[in-house]
Amino acid sequence: MPAVLFVDDEPGITEPYGTALRDDGLDVVTTNSSLEALELLRRRAFDVVVSDISMRELNGVELLKEAKTFAPDTIFIMITGYASTETAIDALQHGAYDYLTKPIQVAELRHVVRNAVAASALKRDVAVLKKDVDALHSQKLFQALHRNRIVGKSPKMFEVFRTIGTVAGSDSTVLITGESGTGKELVARALHEASPRSERPFVSINCGAFPETLLESELFGYMKGAFTGAGSNRQGLFESANGGTIFLDEIGEMTPAMQVKLLRVLQERKLRPLGGTAQVAIDVRVVAATNRDLKDAIAKGLFREDLYYRITVITLRVPALRERLEDVVLLAFHFLRLYAAKSGKRIYGISTEALRRLESCAWPGNVRELENTIERAVALETTDMIQAERLAETVGAAPPHSAVGPAGFQLILPDQPFELEALLAQMERFIICQALEKSAGNQTAAAEYLRLTKPSLRHKIQTLGIDASRFRRAAP
Repeated sequence: MPAVLFVDDEPGITEPYGTALRDDGLDVVTTNSSLEALELLRRRAFDVVVSDISMRELNGVELLKEAKTFAPDTIFIMITGYASTETAIDALQHGAYDYLTKPIQVAELRHVVRNAVAASALKRDVAVLKKDVDALHSQKLFQALHRNRIVGKSPKMFEVFRTIGTVAGSDSTVLITGESGTGKELVARALHEASPRSERPFVSINCGAFPETLLESELFGYMKGAFTGAGSNRQGLFESANGGTIFLDEIGEMTPAMQVKLLRVLQERKLRPLGGTAQVAIDVRVVAATNRDLKDAIAKGLFREDLYYRITVITLRVPALRERLEDVVLLAFHFLRLYAAKSGKRIYGISTEALRRLESCAWPGNVRELENTIERAVALETTDMIQAERLAETVGAAPPHSAVGPAGFQLILPDQPFELEALLAQMERFIICQALEKSAGNQTAAAEYLRLTKPSLRHKIQTLGIDASRFRRAAP
């Protein structure tokens, strides 16, 4: 449960507003002494501090500055008794997250604190990722993930991060697999930027976007007069990427004849431009990607087996979004910040109902679909928080390929092969959320409903990454 410390000289302020925040499922501690607040901050961790600026013992800015010396990650929201721009700017310059002016509106307080709690959670997630990356001795990897906006805290994504960190230093060919929209090119770029080749070019080409003859000239270049219109020599993408990385996206769409030519280049590390006679040596790391089952393509005679083994020295699978649902909220807030900044809109949060719909969606289009959904919502939103009605009608709706299981529970059956364990985890998460909804967030009642012990239910909630606090409300 997120912990909030509310400090103000006036008991008439701390008690009613503290009660309002408790109703939001927060662990709220109140005090009317800034010195006591400082001692409380030394003894335990708080996610958020709501503090008056004008107080007798220590003023709010002094409390903030002192607390930051030993609790740098605690977020401060300041309260001022009058609309003073200078006071607010002073507080913000010393690290305050936001400020409120008296008289405080309960709805505004809840909104600002809710966003601060979300920001605190994101800070912790980043800290966990940094710690995990530091364990791999790869600050460069963290920077590559950050620059390429690869976001995730799920075990499956940490496995992707670890694989990138492990193989980035080698020159081995890598095949990245995964469904469309999962971010395979972003992973390829991160792999390049975390490697010793990062100062050299990263060149990308979609192999399915060109006919065979044009793809050959794009990859290997051509000499003047090689074909009609070739008025001068042109360097191919392999030569352009020399010393760096070439990314062959959708390699499964390459024709068999083109596969033979690519295989020769990968084996010999030399190429011959179209219309040329001399071979050119290349020093390029090859990273390929596909959303197709290449083994199935081999069986059907559509992909060469020898090329398959040449490009699968290392295989890195990017999970579908439905396999890492615990990342949905993190990604949603990430895209919200990105597109709110681009559009110049002051949108700070996502409503509870909108979050529920986002978490319940199967996301057949994966991260790309989620990104487009948030971009659309930001464009349409007229308030300072994304509302459920701004989401597309398909978000949160049952997917078309589904079957009804026991007690009417819908089993999401994707078109592509899937991992049974991931689907079972999704079912268990859905059922537990429904039980918490029925019990108004009362875990004891939810455990009885599910015929579980309370410790067992608590363990499942933690393992599945469920935010149980959002179900708390007055029992019907």
